[in-house]
Amino acid sequence: MSDLSRSAAADTPVDLSRFVKAYDVRGTVPDQLNEPVARALGAAFAQLLAAAGDPATAVVLAYDMRESSPALATAFGEGVRAEGLDVIDAGLGSTDLLYYASGVLDAPGVMFTASHNPARYNGMKLCRSGARPIGQDSGLSEIRDRAQAILDGAAPAPGHARGQVSRRDLLADYAAYLRGLVDLSGIRPLKVVVDAGNGMAGHTVPAVLGDAVLPALPLTIVPMYFELDGTFPHHEANPLEPANLVDLRKAVVAHGADLGLAFDGDADRCFVVDAVGDAVSPSAITALVATRELDRHPGATVIHNLITSSAVPEIVAEHGGVPVRTRVGHSFIKAEMARTGAVFGGEHSAHYYFRDFWFADTGMLAAMHVLAALGGQARPLGELVAAFDRYAASGEINSTVADQSGKLAEIRELFAGEQLDELDGLTVTFTDGAWVNLRPSNTEPLLRLNVEAPDEGRMGVLRDQVLAAVRR
Repeated sequence: MSDLSRSAAADTPVDLSRFVKAYDVRGTVPDQLNEPVARALGAAFAQLLAAAGDPATAVVLAYDMRESSPALATAFGEGVRAEGLDVIDAGLGSTDLLYYASGVLDAPGVMFTASHNPARYNGMKLCRSGARPIGQDSGLSEIRDRAQAILDGAAPAPGHARGQVSRRDLLADYAAYLRGLVDLSGIRPLKVVVDAGNGMAGHTVPAVLGDAVLPALPLTIVPMYFELDGTFPHHEANPLEPANLVDLRKAVVAHGADLGLAFDGDADRCFVVDAVGDAVSPSAITALVATRELDRHPGATVIHNLITSSAVPEIVAEHGGVPVRTRVGHSFIKAEMARTGAVFGGEHSAHYYFRDFWFADTGMLAAMHVLAALGGQARPLGELVAAFDRYAASGEINSTVADQSGKLAEIRELFAGEQLDELDGLTVTFTDGAWVNLRPSNTEPLLRLNVEAPDEGRMGVLRDQVLAAVRR
């Protein structure tokens, strides 16, 4: 028995509802997530597939650089194999490499990662064959309940493994596939600083953008924190927090680079910094990539969530596309993309989704689009993206609130005369184009505020007005 499972007391009840969340599994190791729990979840996943009539004969697994990831993946695989399915072990990979594997192999998949969370966490992102998402409303609740029954002794524990394990290195194939979607061979030479945050981009960037497995591109990569280290010794691998971009911003200027790229821990999100060290809004990146995809697919649909900038649907429409607004969250985006056949989708959190990538999110492909757009013309990145950045935004501001619904009702009353909608939380839209969105967290006692307005002054007034009411 490994240290991971031995350190979790056998007689301590595990409540999966505390860490099997709306979109994935995310818990602390080993008190919540350990080998027995992973084994039960693996068996439950295989049972779900069987109950749904899924014809899959194998499940593909990949894992990040956290110390606990390989053991959790092995235990999960044992649960899968006990139900008679084979396991394809793709080894170390990013989340979008796992989605690639699920898509190209047409197999259900599981990625073992806690993304940007601190070192004591780990988790799982699950998908059906073809990288189709599994969330709370599309199977994750059933997996949780089946696994809970196993752990509680109300259902049989996984027996001896009947399925087989094969190992497959897909890194070179993944890199070649992405290069086939965006041709960077003819762009002008660019110097790019990449902050991998000690996460999986340190594994995938050399393969995709460097010359580790494929011919060199006209890119000079300046690596930062490429050493795989799940303790994150330099900073959290969460570029959404401005503090975690400080090193990259300084390095871009110090190296005279054309841009900087920052990836989160599992490298499915990518943030961009321009040549003077300013962060580029993910909404601006969404609009830029959308125009490139619409050039290839005129009249196509583009998905954006309701807290991306109003510039996104405006620019999509100006380029002949059809903008479609959705709730925040990858399962909603992916479902709407599949329903509409959308060519592309973007979120404020720097998740970018592509029809050419099984409707799944990949930060690497978004980065390649930015590199292609920048390298295909002579202007610096700041000038290139200026046309896509039209409004003043607050960014996401969290407030701890005991009574989320009560506070939302209070804000609804405060703006009763304005245009209101409740697609996701409460959105208030004003006649001058300004808007406020206040939505509850699915997992914490928080309300998340986003505000956008035509100028900084108007945005600040609205932001402060809402925060004062929320925090009163």
